[in-house]
Formats: sequence, C-alpha cells, structure tokens
Amino acid sequence: MTWGRHRRPAQTPTPPVTPTRTLWNDSLGTLATRSIQIIAIALLASALVLGLRALTLVVIPVLLALILASAFSPFMNVLRRRGLGSLPSTLIVLLTIVVALGAVGWLIVSSVRSQWQDLYDQANEGIQQVLAWVSTLPFHVDDGQIQEWIDQATGFLTSAQFGSGALAGVGAVADFITGLVLMVVVLFFFLKDGPVLWEFLRRPFTGEWHARATRAGRKAVDTLGSYVRGTAAVAAVDAIGIGVGLAILQVPLWPALAVLVFVLAFIPIVGAVLAGVLAALVALVAKDLVVALIVVGIVVLVNQLEGNFLQPVLMGRALKLHSLVILIALTIGTVLGGIIGAVLAVPLTAVAWGIVKVWDGPDQPARWARRKDAVRA
Repeated sequence: MTWGRHRRPAQTPTPPVTPTRTLWNDSLGTLATRSIQIIAIALLASALVLGLRALTLVVIPVLLALILASAFSPFMNVLRRRGLGSLPSTLIVLLTIVVALGAVGWLIVSSVRSQWQDLYDQANEGIQQVLAWVSTLPFHVDDGQIQEWIDQATGFLTSAQFGSGALAGVGAVADFITGLVLMVVVLFFFLKDGPVLWEFLRRPFTGEWHARATRAGRKAVDTLGSYVRGTAAVAAVDAIGIGVGLAILQVPLWPALAVLVFVLAFIPIVGAVLAGVLAALVALVAKDLVVALIVVGIVVLVNQLEGNFLQPVLMGRALKLHSLVILIALTIGTVLGGIIGAVLAVPLTAVAWGIVKVWDGPDQPARWARRKDAVRA
C-alpha cells in the first residue's frame, strides 16, 4: 500500500450525442435545401439574362469589340515591340479592321446591285416554267387559285402590315448603325488600354482569387483570339473553294455568295448548311437542276475537307468542343440573341470551358471537372 498516492477513478466513455432530428436535417430536408438553392440560382440567372437582353444594344457591341480586340492582340503586341506607341498601333489596327469590314459589305452590296436585275429576270422565267410544269401534272390545278395566291402576296406587300414591318426594318437599321459606332469606339479603347482596364477590374481580388482572375483573363483572351483567327482561316478556305466552283459554273452573284459563305462560316454546323442551301437555290433559279446538284456536291466536298483536315490543324484540340455542346450553345444563343447570339454562342462557350480548365492552376482544371483517376492521384 502506497501512502500519499490517490488512484484516479476509471472514466466511463461518453455516449455519442445523437443530433436532434428536425425537418431540415433529414434526407427530405436536404433535398428541399438543395432545391431552394437551385431555384435561387435559376432566378439569378434569369434576371441576368433578362438584364442583358434589355441592354442588347450595348452588350453585343461590347462583346464583339472584345472578340475583335482578342483576335488582333498579337498584331498590337508586334507593333508595340517595333517601337510604335500605343495610340499609333491602335489606329493602324482599328483602321485595318474597319476597312476589312467595309470591304466585305461593299463587295456584297455591289455584287447584288450589279446582277440583281438579271437574277430577277431569271427567277421570273423560272417561276413561269414551274407554272407551265404544274399545268402538265396528271391532277388539275386551278389557275384561279394560283392567281388568288399571287394577289394575296401582292396585297400583303401593299398592306399596312407590311408597311409597319418596313418601318421596323428602318428602326433595326438605325440600331445597327448605333451598335456599329459603339463597337468601333469600344474597340478603340480595348486595343489601346486593354491591359490597363483589365488591371483595374482585378483590383478587388487578392491572393489566390487575384491569381485565378489573372489566369482566367489570359485564358479568355487567348481562347477568343485563337478561335476567331482559326475560324477566319477556315472560313476563307471555304469561301475560296466554293467561290471558285460557283465562278466556274458561272452562277450569278458568285462573289456575294462567296463572301456570304465566309460570314456564315462563323456559325458552326448551321452556317455551312445555310450557305450551301443559298448557293444551290441561286444555281437552281439561274441555271438548272444539274448545276444546282453540282453546287451541292462542291459545298459538301469543301465542308468535308474543312471538318477532317483544316479544323484539327488550324483550330487545335484545345478549342475543340463536342458537337452536342455546340448545338446546345447555338440553340441557346439563337433563342436569346438571334443571329448575333448564334455567332457569339460558341466562342463564349469555349471561353467558359477554357476558364474551367485553369481554375485551380495553369494546367489544373476545377476539381469537379478533373478526371476522377487524376483526383485520386
């Protein structure tokens, strides 16, 4: 027996505390919480989309200016390294862009104006041939019904409804001119002070978020620039190939159709189909069915060359999106912004995916976007 030493009483293990069961911590409560969060995010996204649609006249020119500035940023860097100041470099690049856009518009308008009367006469002759062919069908088609359809079309063209549509078209032209001027002005400042503006936008971020914003901005500019330059190269090859084929076949409006092929090539998948349909329709009206079928064959051949050889080389695997993603992006962009939305949908989707791929590091995607075997490693 040891004096002066006390034996500690044995400690009994504390039973685990069972959390109080409430309506919000069971499985149904967790589901309800997640549902409320999803609804809140959906409402916020809807409010953002509605706000952007209300400011379309500002948002679309700014986005177009950002895309063009990203595409021409390497040329700006080359001019600055050659010793030119920021302002002269900006004026040279901006003048080049404006002249290129003006040349595209002038080529389309001049080609249509010079050959419109011939195409109209050929279309009228084709309609008469179709009417003559209809009269040879085994079933009878009433001439009075055909004349009634023609009268209805003529009445619509002279009605107040068509006049209101024409006035709406004048308003659309005014909005287009306003947006074009705004885009040129914003593009000037993006080219001249782009790095300064981006540095100002990064000021609220600190630490890891500042580095993340830097990576996201650099990736966005690189992705937009590479996408636009690659798409422009592919579109130029498509326009040259189809334009040469149309010129050999002596299809009217072939310069305008070639330029239209170049413009529509910026709408993936759908643009090539629309360009082929328009070229085939003009060939069918101006020539005959055989020439139209040859035009369709030329369009298909050029598109196969583009999809299998040009895009993998010029666009690169880093910018390649799955066809399903492209179709969904095109649908959403068309619903929200029409033709301009369809043009902007794919590059913006590519930018979003590019930012996800550098979210946690220069070559480290966001955790949810990593391969699961890479996450375990």
